[in-house]
Amino acid sequence: MFHLLAGLMCIYALTCVKVVYGQNEKGERFLCTAVPIDKDTYCPVQSLTVQSASVREEELRNTVMQLRETILQQKETIVNQLETIKELTSKLSRCESDSETFRKMNKDTMDDVPKDPNDTIDVLGKTTQSLKDRLENLEQQQMRANISGASFPNELRNLLQRRLEDLENQLLVKVNELEEEKSQLYNETVSHRQRTDSTLNSLMNRISELEKGGGGFKSPENFKISLPLRTNYLFGQVKKSLPEMYAFTICMWLKSGLSPGIGTPFSYGVPGQANEIVLIEWGHNPMELLINDKVAQLPLSLSDGRWHHVCITWTTRDGLWEAYQDGQRLGSGENLAPWHPIKSGGVLILGQEQDVVGGRFDATQAFVGELSHFNVWDRILRSTDIIAMSNCSFYMPGNVVAWTDSNIEVFGGASKWPLELCEDRLFDN
Repeated sequence: MFHLLAGLMCIYALTCVKVVYGQNEKGERFLCTAVPIDKDTYCPVQSLTVQSASVREEELRNTVMQLRETILQQKETIVNQLETIKELTSKLSRCESDSETFRKMNKDTMDDVPKDPNDTIDVLGKTTQSLKDRLENLEQQQMRANISGASFPNELRNLLQRRLEDLENQLLVKVNELEEEKSQLYNETVSHRQRTDSTLNSLMNRISELEKGGGGFKSPENFKISLPLRTNYLFGQVKKSLPEMYAFTICMWLKSGLSPGIGTPFSYGVPGQANEIVLIEWGHNPMELLINDKVAQLPLSLSDGRWHHVCITWTTRDGLWEAYQDGQRLGSGENLAPWHPIKSGGVLILGQEQDVVGGRFDATQAFVGELSHFNVWDRILRSTDIIAMSNCSFYMPGNVVAWTDSNIEVFGGASKWPLELCEDRLFDN
């Protein structure tokens, strides 16, 4: 009986099921199952396997759908966060641009009253608040994502947090810089206003003095003219013209510290000859005396910034000349425009050399300094008189041109000031 049952099972395996060794290359499996003699030979294993596979497939399908929804949620979150990062970067660029524009505006308007940068600071504050609101929104999105089971990327959140902190630090730096610039501009504006007010007050005082005329001087000759700049428009002019002369003595006090060359203390021009009488030190050349455009070099040294008394004498006879500095005769000569009379009807200018009568001044030849007691005589003075005037023991006004306030005009910004000459000279020495 046992042998019969074993034989039936082998026959069934050969007829109903393929032998294991006969598996094809497609990976199919064949199972051999023992079946009782009185049972149907149909294999029930296949239906159970199909039912189990369908249930597993359904579970896998549900899992895949859940994963797909999670991925879509994370993708949407990442896209929103990227847009937020772009917007934050744009805000920072806009803040930096506003700050740079404000700085340029302050530099271009340095001399004006500076604009209040509070508006720019308010804009920066609003931008910071907007960034904080967006960070709170991101945190709320994270909470919703945690509730729904989707994870919020910690790296991205940390990146946004660091970015926001950097923005806040940069905004604080910008605000501090704007406050410092505001304070500096305010101080410079106040200083500029003070200087302007001081200059205006000085000008008003000077105008009042000029309107009063020479009433402010202790005596008509106790004043000086100041020519502080080397220009072609600052000068003084003697109201009187010179008569025809066959000899002269010209004396003056002058002070100049400009080097090289003090310029032209005075010049006298007549129609047809702009260089009728000129005293000039130009560039590195020595002091020169011109008579009728003829030249004699004078051994004078006057550019030490101290007061010096200078006298020049000349006579048409043989063109004899002498030059005095501080009472000492330092030079003399002859044959300087001999037998030439000094012509009348000209213009006598203080501080400029004339290329035409009364004008066409050259700034490079202008006198820079102070000048006083310019007097002209139509004769040669004695040396004792020149020495007495140079040591302040004697004063003698010129009989042709006398140094008085009413006889001297100033132009182009040249000014008159009171002067106690001997006291100033003692102070200089």
